[in-house]
Amino acid sequence: VCSRAFSKDLMEFLNPNSSDCTLVLFYTPWCRFSASLAPHFNSLPRAFPTLRFLALDASQHSSLSTRFGTVAVPNILLFQGAKPMARFNHTDRTLETLKDFIFNQTGIEAKSDVAVTEEDWEGPLPSVLTKGIDWLLLFSVLFLAGFVLYATVRTESIRWLIPGQEHEHQE
Repeated sequence: VCSRAFSKDLMEFLNPNSSDCTLVLFYTPWCRFSASLAPHFNSLPRAFPTLRFLALDASQHSSLSTRFGTVAVPNILLFQGAKPMARFNHTDRTLETLKDFIFNQTGIEAKSDVAVTEEDWEGPLPSVLTKGIDWLLLFSVLFLAGFVLYATVRTESIRWLIPGQEHEHQE
């Protein structure tokens, strides 16, 4: 069973009193690497029926992304209870590399007959990019542009370019 809870807080989903393992994917719907990973991640619950899986939109859960050091997406963390055990650090994100990662960290063997299917391409995690505006990035760029403009105007060496800011020369 693939557990997918975008609005649920991660710490509510993870039980600190449990030794259950949960694989958590931080992704964004407009990231092409997240989209290409999606079908492989969608097939994992069939390969590991005893594990829990959760996909979190990192742009909607920025405090959790910061808390667990998720600076880039997709980012995959394996939790035991509520504690992060390991981070998936491979650039080759396929069902096979994910199965190897889970086995190496947990000792749990994947079902051998599981493969990525047509249904895995459709969901639950989307494999099609959504167009959207990253408002935080846009705000950051506008803020930096405004700051550079302000700093430039305030700089003594270019004040002479601005009308009404001519230097008075003492003779």
